[in-house]
Amino acid sequence: MTMKTLLRLKIDTTLENLRKNRMEGYFVKDRTELLALLEQLIPDGSRVGFGGSTTLEQLGVIQTLRDRPVSLIDLFQEGVSPAQRKSLLRECFTADCLLTSSNAITEQGELYNIDGNGNRVAAMIYGPESVIVVAGVNKIVPSLEDAQKRLEQIAAPANAIRLNKDAPCAKLGHCVHCRAPQRICSFYVLTGWQQNKGRIKVVLVDDCLGF
Repeated sequence: MTMKTLLRLKIDTTLENLRKNRMEGYFVKDRTELLALLEQLIPDGSRVGFGGSTTLEQLGVIQTLRDRPVSLIDLFQEGVSPAQRKSLLRECFTADCLLTSSNAITEQGELYNIDGNGNRVAAMIYGPESVIVVAGVNKIVPSLEDAQKRLEQIAAPANAIRLNKDAPCAKLGHCVHCRAPQRICSFYVLTGWQQNKGRIKVVLVDDCLGF
Protein backbone atom coordinates (compact mmCIF):
# COMPACT_ATOMS: atom_id res chain seq x y z
CA MET A 1 0.00 0.00 0.00
CA THR A 2 2.86 2.40 0.82
CA MET A 3 4.46 1.96 -2.62
CA LYS A 4 1.11 2.44 -4.35
CA THR A 5 0.59 5.64 -2.38
CA LEU A 6 4.04 6.92 -3.33
CA LEU A 7 3.40 6.12 -6.99
CA ARG A 8 0.06 7.90 -6.92
CA LEU A 9 1.68 10.99 -5.38
CA LYS A 10 4.24 10.95 -8.20
CA ILE A 11 1.47 10.61 -10.80
CA ASP A 12 -0.56 13.44 -9.29
CA THR A 13 2.49 15.73 -9.20
CA THR A 14 3.28 14.96 -12.83
CA LEU A 15 -0.31 15.58 -13.96
CA GLU A 16 -0.47 18.86 -12.04
CA ASN A 17 2.75 20.13 -13.62
CA LEU A 18 1.71 19.02 -17.10
CA ARG A 19 -1.37 21.19 -16.68
CA LYS A 20 0.74 24.08 -15.40
CA ASN A 21 2.74 23.75 -18.62
CA ARG A 22 -0.56 24.08 -20.55
CA MET A 23 -0.81 20.40 -21.50
CA GLU A 24 -3.85 18.35 -20.57
CA GLY A 25 -3.15 15.46 -18.21
CA TYR A 26 -5.19 12.30 -17.66
CA PHE A 27 -4.77 9.12 -15.64
CA VAL A 28 -6.47 5.84 -16.57
CA LYS A 29 -6.32 2.49 -14.80
CA ASP A 30 -6.30 0.19 -17.81
CA ARG A 31 -6.89 -0.32 -21.54
CA THR A 32 -10.67 -0.17 -21.15
CA GLU A 33 -10.54 3.27 -19.53
CA LEU A 34 -7.99 4.42 -22.11
CA LEU A 35 -10.14 3.43 -25.09
CA ALA A 36 -13.17 5.14 -23.52
CA LEU A 37 -11.13 8.34 -23.11
CA LEU A 38 -9.84 8.16 -26.69
CA GLU A 39 -13.47 7.94 -27.86
CA GLN A 40 -13.92 11.39 -26.33
CA LEU A 41 -10.62 12.88 -27.47
CA ILE A 42 -10.81 11.63 -31.07
CA PRO A 43 -14.18 12.48 -32.66
CA ASP A 44 -15.61 10.32 -35.44
CA GLY A 45 -14.41 11.54 -38.84
CA SER A 46 -11.03 12.68 -37.53
CA ARG A 47 -7.90 12.18 -39.61
CA VAL A 48 -5.49 10.33 -37.32
CA GLY A 49 -1.75 9.79 -37.68
CA PHE A 50 0.77 7.91 -35.56
CA GLY A 51 4.27 8.26 -34.25
CA GLY A 52 6.07 4.95 -33.75
CA SER A 53 5.04 3.54 -30.36
CA THR A 54 5.39 0.14 -28.74
CA THR A 55 2.96 1.37 -26.08
CA LEU A 56 0.16 1.86 -28.62
CA GLU A 57 0.85 -1.59 -30.03
CA GLN A 58 0.75 -3.21 -26.59
CA LEU A 59 -2.59 -1.56 -25.82
CA GLY A 60 -4.14 -2.46 -29.19
CA VAL A 61 -4.97 1.19 -29.89
CA ILE A 62 -4.15 1.09 -33.60
CA GLN A 63 -6.33 -1.95 -34.26
CA THR A 64 -9.18 -0.39 -32.29
CA LEU A 65 -9.00 2.78 -34.38
CA ARG A 66 -9.08 0.70 -37.56
CA ASP A 67 -12.53 -0.41 -36.45
CA ARG A 68 -13.75 3.14 -35.77
CA PRO A 69 -15.18 5.66 -38.27
CA VAL A 70 -11.98 7.68 -38.48
CA SER A 71 -9.54 8.22 -41.33
CA LEU A 72 -6.23 6.60 -40.44
CA ILE A 73 -2.86 7.53 -41.85
CA ASP A 74 -1.92 3.91 -41.29
CA LEU A 75 1.84 3.50 -41.31
CA PHE A 76 1.57 -0.05 -40.03
CA GLN A 77 -0.77 -1.67 -42.51
CA GLU A 78 0.59 -4.65 -44.40
CA GLY A 79 2.19 -4.11 -47.78
CA VAL A 80 3.28 -0.49 -47.31
CA SER A 81 6.36 0.17 -49.44
CA PRO A 82 9.22 2.41 -48.23
CA ALA A 83 8.09 5.14 -50.65
CA GLN A 84 4.50 4.92 -49.43
CA ARG A 85 5.64 5.00 -45.82
CA LYS A 86 7.66 8.15 -46.45
CA SER A 87 4.59 9.79 -47.96
CA LEU A 88 2.38 8.69 -45.06
CA LEU A 89 4.88 10.09 -42.54
CA ARG A 90 4.58 13.48 -44.22
CA GLU A 91 0.78 13.25 -44.16
CA CYS A 92 0.88 12.97 -40.37
CA PHE A 93 1.79 16.66 -40.20
CA THR A 94 -1.65 17.55 -41.55
CA ALA A 95 -3.60 15.12 -39.34
CA ASP A 96 -6.34 16.31 -37.03
CA CYS A 97 -4.76 14.16 -34.33
CA LEU A 98 -1.39 12.51 -33.77
CA LEU A 99 -1.18 9.52 -31.43
CA THR A 100 2.20 8.63 -29.99
CA SER A 101 4.07 7.99 -26.74
CA SER A 102 7.00 9.55 -24.92
CA ASN A 103 10.34 8.09 -23.86
CA ALA A 104 10.23 9.92 -20.53
CA ILE A 105 7.95 12.30 -18.65
CA THR A 106 9.40 14.38 -15.84
CA GLU A 107 7.58 15.17 -12.63
CA GLN A 108 8.03 18.82 -13.66
CA GLY A 109 5.54 18.19 -16.48
CA GLU A 110 7.95 17.87 -19.41
CA LEU A 111 8.20 15.31 -22.20
CA TYR A 112 11.64 14.11 -23.25
CA ASN A 113 12.11 12.14 -26.45
CA ILE A 114 14.81 10.78 -28.66
CA ASP A 115 14.19 10.11 -32.34
CA GLY A 116 16.06 8.71 -35.30
CA ASN A 117 14.30 10.20 -38.34
CA GLY A 118 12.71 13.04 -36.42
CA ASN A 119 9.21 12.59 -37.84
CA ARG A 120 7.66 11.73 -34.47
CA VAL A 121 9.12 14.61 -32.47
CA ALA A 122 8.63 17.07 -35.33
CA ALA A 123 4.91 16.28 -35.52
CA MET A 124 4.61 16.49 -31.75
CA ILE A 125 6.04 20.01 -31.91
CA TYR A 126 4.09 21.37 -34.87
CA GLY A 127 1.46 20.32 -37.38
CA PRO A 128 -1.43 18.19 -36.08
CA GLU A 129 -4.19 20.12 -34.32
CA SER A 130 -4.16 17.67 -31.43
CA VAL A 131 -1.39 15.43 -30.05
CA ILE A 132 -2.25 12.57 -27.70
CA VAL A 133 0.66 11.04 -25.81
CA VAL A 134 -0.11 7.66 -24.20
CA ALA A 135 2.47 6.39 -21.71
CA GLY A 136 2.81 3.90 -18.90
CA VAL A 137 3.59 5.24 -15.44
CA ASN A 138 7.02 3.61 -15.76
CA LYS A 139 7.99 6.55 -18.00
CA ILE A 140 7.73 9.06 -15.13
CA VAL A 141 11.10 10.29 -13.85
CA PRO A 142 12.02 12.90 -11.21
CA SER A 143 14.03 15.27 -13.42
CA LEU A 144 15.45 16.05 -16.86
CA GLU A 145 18.73 14.45 -15.81
CA ASP A 146 16.86 11.26 -14.95
CA ALA A 147 15.03 11.45 -18.29
CA GLN A 148 18.35 11.56 -20.12
CA LYS A 149 19.59 8.56 -18.14
CA ARG A 150 16.39 6.67 -18.91
CA LEU A 151 16.83 7.26 -22.63
CA GLU A 152 20.45 6.16 -22.59
CA GLN A 153 19.98 3.12 -20.36
CA ILE A 154 16.53 1.88 -21.39
CA ALA A 155 14.73 3.51 -24.31
CA ALA A 156 17.52 3.76 -26.88
CA PRO A 157 19.06 0.29 -26.31
CA ALA A 158 15.64 -1.39 -26.21
CA ASN A 159 14.52 0.26 -29.43
CA ALA A 160 17.82 -0.52 -31.15
CA ILE A 161 17.32 -4.18 -30.23
CA ARG A 162 13.66 -4.08 -31.34
CA LEU A 163 14.62 -2.58 -34.69
CA ASN A 164 17.57 -4.96 -35.10
CA LYS A 165 20.04 -2.10 -35.49
CA ASP A 166 23.76 -2.67 -35.72
CA ALA A 167 24.60 -0.18 -32.98
CA PRO A 168 26.74 -0.58 -29.83
CA CYS A 169 23.82 -0.02 -27.45
CA ALA A 170 22.02 -3.05 -28.90
CA LYS A 171 24.98 -5.19 -27.81
CA LEU A 172 26.03 -3.43 -24.58
CA GLY A 173 22.62 -2.46 -23.23
CA HIS A 174 23.49 1.20 -22.74
CA CYS A 175 24.40 4.26 -24.77
CA VAL A 176 28.05 4.99 -25.57
CA HIS A 177 27.33 8.13 -27.66
CA CYS A 178 28.42 6.28 -30.77
CA ARG A 179 28.66 7.42 -34.39
CA ALA A 180 27.53 4.09 -35.82
CA PRO A 181 25.77 4.36 -39.21
CA GLN A 182 22.68 2.66 -37.76
CA ARG A 183 22.54 4.84 -34.65
CA ILE A 184 18.90 5.66 -33.84
CA CYS A 185 19.60 8.69 -31.61
CA SER A 186 19.53 11.75 -33.85
CA PHE A 187 17.18 14.24 -32.21
CA TYR A 188 16.83 14.94 -28.49
CA VAL A 189 13.70 16.98 -27.80
CA LEU A 190 12.42 18.48 -24.55
CA THR A 191 8.77 19.52 -24.70
CA GLY A 192 7.79 21.94 -21.95
CA TRP A 193 5.63 25.04 -21.92
CA GLN A 194 2.96 25.06 -24.63
CA GLN A 195 1.92 28.18 -26.51
CA ASN A 196 -1.20 26.41 -27.78
CA LYS A 197 -2.91 25.44 -24.53
CA GLY A 198 -4.32 21.92 -24.51
CA ARG A 199 -2.95 20.91 -27.92
CA ILE A 200 -0.87 18.18 -26.25
CA LYS A 201 -2.78 15.70 -24.11
CA VAL A 202 -0.85 13.25 -21.96
CA VAL A 203 -2.59 10.07 -20.84
CA LEU A 204 -0.80 8.11 -18.11
CA VAL A 205 -1.78 4.45 -17.92
CA ASP A 206 -1.42 2.55 -14.65
CA ASP A 207 0.89 -0.07 -16.17
CA CYS A 208 4.47 -0.67 -17.25
CA LEU A 209 4.41 -0.08 -21.01
CA GLY A 210 6.82 0.46 -23.89
CA PHE A 211 10.43 1.51 -23.59
